[in-house]
Amino acid sequence: MKKILSALAALVMTVPLLCVPNADAINFTLKTPLQSESVILINRDTDTVINEKNADAQQMPGPLVNIMAAVVTIENCDNLNQEITMNEEVYSDILFNSEYPDDVRTAEIYNGDVFTVTDLLYAMMLTSSMEASQTLAYYIGGSNVDNFVNSMNQKAEEIGLENTHFTNATGLYDTNQYTTARDMAKLTEYALTVPLFEQIATTYEYKPSVPNDTNHEDFNSWTWTHSNEMMNPESANYYNAVKGIKTANLQEAGRSIISLASKDGNNYLAVLMNSPVSDADGNLVYSHIDDATTLFDWAFTHISYQVLLADTAEVGEIPVELADGNDYVLARPKEEFSLLWYDEIDTSVVNKYDIKWYKKSLQAPVKKGEPLGEVTLKYNGEELGTVELVAVSDVNRSASKYNLFAVTKFPKSKWFRTALTVSFVLCAIYILMCIYSYVLFKNRQKNSKTKYKSQRNRTTNSRSEK
Repeated sequence: MKKILSALAALVMTVPLLCVPNADAINFTLKTPLQSESVILINRDTDTVINEKNADAQQMPGPLVNIMAAVVTIENCDNLNQEITMNEEVYSDILFNSEYPDDVRTAEIYNGDVFTVTDLLYAMMLTSSMEASQTLAYYIGGSNVDNFVNSMNQKAEEIGLENTHFTNATGLYDTNQYTTARDMAKLTEYALTVPLFEQIATTYEYKPSVPNDTNHEDFNSWTWTHSNEMMNPESANYYNAVKGIKTANLQEAGRSIISLASKDGNNYLAVLMNSPVSDADGNLVYSHIDDATTLFDWAFTHISYQVLLADTAEVGEIPVELADGNDYVLARPKEEFSLLWYDEIDTSVVNKYDIKWYKKSLQAPVKKGEPLGEVTLKYNGEELGTVELVAVSDVNRSASKYNLFAVTKFPKSKWFRTALTVSFVLCAIYILMCIYSYVLFKNRQKNSKTKYKSQRNRTTNSRSEK
């Protein structure tokens, strides 16, 4: 049942994408440079890329892979309330034998603890718990983690992650595990359509549902909190508009963050990957948080809907033959064209006059609102969108011009050619009939003379005999 629901969710997510206008990327430039190597900022209301930087550059995802692990788990688990007893043999090699121990993330989970699948999803998404991610991979993979990873890659191919490959569900360092900011944005958008995912990934604090008093005496105070400090009200990095989704830290691949932000009816998704872990002096830095704050502040302050082409604008004219009055008709956009726009860029820089007419000229009458062509708007060589052009007003036909036109055009018309052909045929038939009649007449006359001559000869012969 979950597979069916997930497939329907994917279809629902895909339909809006088919209706997006031609403009799917504008990429306005920030004045403040970002330290993250790969960045993409998407307005979710229009599915428009507002800013990007090296969005297709290959990066190591780290625990961002937990997003795909959560998707595969939810879509392939028939009972998310199923209880699982933790077995440290499943994840002990990861915790204690990792080549990069500083990259290992845990959630105070011990051997013998009991959790529901949902509990483990929260532990994985909020804390990047590698006990949770490895256990889910083992359990959902049918006691085979490789099966689970194969499912992750199959899902990546299914939703169109063209530059992504997974080798584990934990996010630990592996040179063969890679992705891009654009692919991570696409994955996150898909994941947000999967039942329960958004609820889990945007929760700040969660308490396991199953008591584990044996290993956790103070179980009532045991909670997991989201690693995104922008969600922490007590943090200096707190950002009220932010929710979830996932953070990632790898010594060899920097810090990354994927987050949602909503304010004043505007909704954004930001992906920032591979920002520095430390500065030149070796001090820890959190540039991914600073970059995310900069991006969201910039978008909420400077990006808004602006009219780039009003539906009253007269953007061209097209000749009209046989018109009563002006021999042309003005064209205007069928509808207003508005777009998210950076308020520090004058909309006059948008090229509004790349016009394609359906016909080079028209013949009256022309009706108001009649389609005439289309205009494509561009900015810095990027296509923003296309709007159909229609007639501003009616153009009536001139009776005198039309009559004169009809007279001059009649010799070239098919009716004239038809009439001429019929006339020639009738004349030919008439001539043939005349010739035929003349031949008949001559033949009759000849026969009469012959008959008369023959009769006269007989009379003469008769007299001679007497």
